[in-house]
Parts: sequence; structure tokens; C-alpha cells
Amino acid sequence: MEEIFLARTEFSSYDDFIRNYELKIPENFNFGYDVMDKIAEKTPDALALMWTNDEDEYYEITFGKMKELSDKAASFFLQCGVKRGDFVMLILQRRYEFWISMIALHKIGAVAVPATHMLTKEDLIYRNNVASIKMIVAVNVPDVVKHIDESRGESPSLKACVLVNEFGVEKPVADLPEGWLDFTTGCEKAPPFPVLPRDQVSSNRDYMLGYFTSGTTSHPKLAIHDFLYPLGHITTAKYWQHVSKGGLHLTVADTGWAKTSWGRLYGQWICETALFVYDYHSRFKPVDLLHQVQKHRITTFCAPPTIYRFLIKEDLSGIDFSSLTHCSTAGEPLSEEVFTQWKKITGLEITEGFGQSETTVSLFNFDDQRIKPGSIGKPAPYYNICLLNDEDEEVGNAVVGQICFKLDKERFPDTDGRFPGLVCEYYGSPEKTGEAFHNGYYYTGDTAWRDEDGYYWFVGRCDDVIKCSGYRIGTFEVESVLIKHPAVLECAVTGEPDPVRGQVVKATIVLAEDYKPGNEDLAVDIKRFVKEMTAPYKYPRIIDFVDALPKTTSGKIMRKELRKPKQSD
Repeated sequence: MEEIFLARTEFSSYDDFIRNYELKIPENFNFGYDVMDKIAEKTPDALALMWTNDEDEYYEITFGKMKELSDKAASFFLQCGVKRGDFVMLILQRRYEFWISMIALHKIGAVAVPATHMLTKEDLIYRNNVASIKMIVAVNVPDVVKHIDESRGESPSLKACVLVNEFGVEKPVADLPEGWLDFTTGCEKAPPFPVLPRDQVSSNRDYMLGYFTSGTTSHPKLAIHDFLYPLGHITTAKYWQHVSKGGLHLTVADTGWAKTSWGRLYGQWICETALFVYDYHSRFKPVDLLHQVQKHRITTFCAPPTIYRFLIKEDLSGIDFSSLTHCSTAGEPLSEEVFTQWKKITGLEITEGFGQSETTVSLFNFDDQRIKPGSIGKPAPYYNICLLNDEDEEVGNAVVGQICFKLDKERFPDTDGRFPGLVCEYYGSPEKTGEAFHNGYYYTGDTAWRDEDGYYWFVGRCDDVIKCSGYRIGTFEVESVLIKHPAVLECAVTGEPDPVRGQVVKATIVLAEDYKPGNEDLAVDIKRFVKEMTAPYKYPRIIDFVDALPKTTSGKIMRKELRKPKQSD
């Protein structure tokens, strides 16, 4: 189906790719109708999604079945009062209902806001009010239900809560909590989905999808994408992940993170490959993924470097990798050792890529390019990438600068120079939007340097966002919880390098007067406190008690000093 949206699909070289990649953008493009329903009409029996879990439950959804299920869900959501432009949060882990709900929301022109199941009451209240969330569709996990119920009293926009089974296929929730609606029952009883005029559903520039992204000096920002966003992911799926029609693709990601939109939804289905979803519940073991690859003959695989680091430490001699044709990674730099060992084990090179919740794949290695392990590759089409210093001057090779996109208004005059796939704004935050978009550039907040061959090498975040095992953790979010502990007088959170997780959260703490740093139980209590107050993946694995934090003359904490290795006596 990608040929419908591309002037050309095949390219002889990277230079040919950059010069001649051209999108054909329809009017009133809507992924639900223009991709999913079109494929359902053309090949209704083709596999769209293969779902399984570690209880050996199994479910296949064809494109024809996906149209039927998403139409029912869309009708049910309309019955719940959701309409065009309303914001709906999805907290569904790896349940197949996530994909049904996403397509349904697109079909009625609502705005989907995927979220992690680890959000607590305070996390939810903040997000519900920033986005005026009207409905939450959540998985039936006790803590998830509890935190949502606790948030309702302080979330005036929230009108409906819908529950999906944690286990089982097409089964209602057995003991539905008070005040909740059941997804399966609601879809079954919903009237036929009405055929709405397309101009009443959505326009290209309407908001379609939002992700809360972490920062260090404020609460998370809501990055909003419009209905053109899926078209930007053709490059992600076809030219970076190398998915193919009739294939089976596995990207390792929870549905609450933007990586799902990158690797388990838009570009992949435009290319008519099926999605493989492994809904594990017991303690996650990366090697289990490879048993799924072998059992289900998965063809393309994408995972964060953390997963590859775990996998190469396993005995993989008994795994059959013959179905795999391509492997990719993103999220943090990949070491040369992991690259080399994976190639030795599987015969496949890992292709790195770079992007954000705010973008589609922006830098990656094209077919004819030699892969340099550790490099994030070269710019993708349409992203006119440059490196800028603090004075907004372009830097030369071998000099670290911020990765920025020059907004080409001549090529995209109707979109203010923004390529389909690039974030529209930070919702409700014109100040943050202005920080990202000004002087004719989009500022990613990430730094890199470029070598003499035009390859880019990632350095780190400008604002110190921590990337731990694929999670993005804003230091401000952790600090705002730490400071609530009675023992914490002052604190600063930084990322500490870790050979397995990439980075872990480190908290440097100045204690209140009545507390002593030599108390080991205190560090344990502070970690427990953070786990209970916010999503547990944010807790500091390292705690360092100090007498004072290093600061500038203006009183700002000097995190660079905290990241320096301690000198031995």
C-alpha cells in the first residue's frame, strides 16, 4: 500500500533516496479509512496482528476482522460521548484491544493519548487535566484501576472509564468495578457504526495522537501529532526496519510509549506486514522473545540496545534465526561489542536509528551505506538536519552540536515547513512550543557530532533526560517526588552509566537536619517512597548523600559536576 503514498518506492542509492523520496499526501487523510479499511477491502483475510501471551492464549486478527472490531469499538466510543477532538487515554499494556481502540479513535476523529500502566494517582491527575481527558480505556490490573479511581475526583473532564480484561480473548470482565464500563460488552451491544462524511471526521491538520514526554525543569509535555503523522512512518518501517508485505514484525515496546507508534502500528500496516505482540505477565526474560521468533517465524525484529545486551549473554546456540531478515535498534547508542556479537550469532547486522516521540525516524542507515557500529546513521528524507551550537551557528565535522531540523517552508508552505511526522506543538504550552520551534528550526534537545563521511554520532540529552532500559525519565519528575520525603532537604537527579540498562537513576541528596547519611535503612526507605509515589521505573537505584550540591553563582545546580566520576583518595 505504500506505493499509493509514494511517488517512487525503490532507490538505487542513499543519494537517490534523499533527492527523490516524495510523499503524495491525500486530502483529509485518515489512517483508519485510507489504510486499514482499504486493506480490509482488498485483502480481508490477510493477517494484521498475531497476539499471544505467556499463558499460551492466542489470537489472530485479519485486516477484515480489524475493520469489523474497530467499527464496533468506534460505535461504542460514540455511545460513551466521545466525539471529534476529544482526548482519550489508553492504558492497555500489550493487550490487542489497544490496536482496535487506536483505529476506532482515528475513525471518529478523537485524539488518542497512550500511557504506561505504571502511572500513579498524581501522574494521572496531571495528565488528565493537561489534556482534558474525557475517557480512559484501561487494562484490568488492580493498581491501574485503583490509581484511576483515586484520580477521578480531581479530574473534572473525565466522564467515562472503560475496562479491558488482563487475560482472555473476547471475554467481559468478570467482576466489573463500580463506575466502569466493559469494553467487550460495550462493543458487542453497540449499534452499527454510522457512516460519517469524511470532512466531519477529521482534516489533515486535526490532532490525532499525543504522548507525554519527560523533561528536567518542568512536568511532562504533551507532544501532539496530526493526522499526517502515520505517513511519516513509511520511512521508519520500509527503509529502516525493512518490513515487507506478508511478513511478521516484532518491535519490543509497551503500548504506553511512542515506540509502539514507531514499530507496531502505522508504517508497518501501511507496508501490509503483520504485527506480532507478545503479552507477557511473568517476570520478563529477553530470551523468551527469541523463542517467539523461532516459534512464529518472525521476519523483522526491533528492540532497544538493552535487550540486545541481555540476549548476547544467553546461550543462543539452540535458537533458529533463519526466519529473521533484518534487525534494528534505537533509543540509546549501541556498543560495537553488542553489534559484533549479534552478527556472529545471527549473521545479521543491527541497523541503528534516531528519533523522538516528537518525530518519526530522523537518522538511520540506508541500504547501500556501510554501517558504523555506534553511529545513528545519516538523515532521513525531508528532515533537513544540521548541528547548531549555543549561538545557533552550524558546527563543522567532529564538533558536538544540538540536532536541529531546518524548516523548509518552500517545500512545505502549508505546514510551516514541517514534514508529516514532526510534532505540531506541545499542547497547552506555547512557551515550550516556542522553545522547540524558533528561528526557522526545530530543536530536538539532543546532541551529536558528525564525522567526515556524514555519519552522526549521538552524545546525549541537552536537558538530562535519563534513558534506562528503554524508559525515558525526566529528572524533574523524580526530584519532585524525592523532595516530599521528610528526610530530603535538597536533591538532584542524574543518569549514571550502567553496562546493562544504559543508564540508571542516581539521586544526590542533602539530608534534613535530623537525619544522618550513615543510615543504610534510610536509602532503602527513600527508594521505596519513590516507587510508591510515582511509576516504579523512576526510582533511584543509586543514592549519594552529600553535605551540599554544587551550584552556579545564580543558584542553579551544576549537574555536570555530579556526573563526574569521584576521585579516589
